Amino acid sequence: MKLFATLFLLFGLLPFVTVAGPLAYGICQTGCNAVVVACYAAAGFTFGTVTAGAGVPAAIVACNAGLGICMAACVAAGFAPTP
Repeated sequence: MKLFATLFLLFGLLPFVTVAGPLAYGICQTGCNAVVVACYAAAGFTFGTVTAGAGVPAAIVACNAGLGICMAACVAAGFAPTP
């Protein structure tokens, strides 16, 4: 009976471990966006107001490249089981 109760408790907790991945993914992307807002502010711009084109400053291109790398790294957080 103790084995049954232990296994029931163990299997009852498993869904909570696998459900938190999307939450970690969202938190990671929020962190990425906070960093890119700071990057834009350091360059003297406001995030979301610069359109892509030939006249975009190099600092903004670097901020966008960093954002892309950061958000791609967040995929690992989305797949990782989080307790």
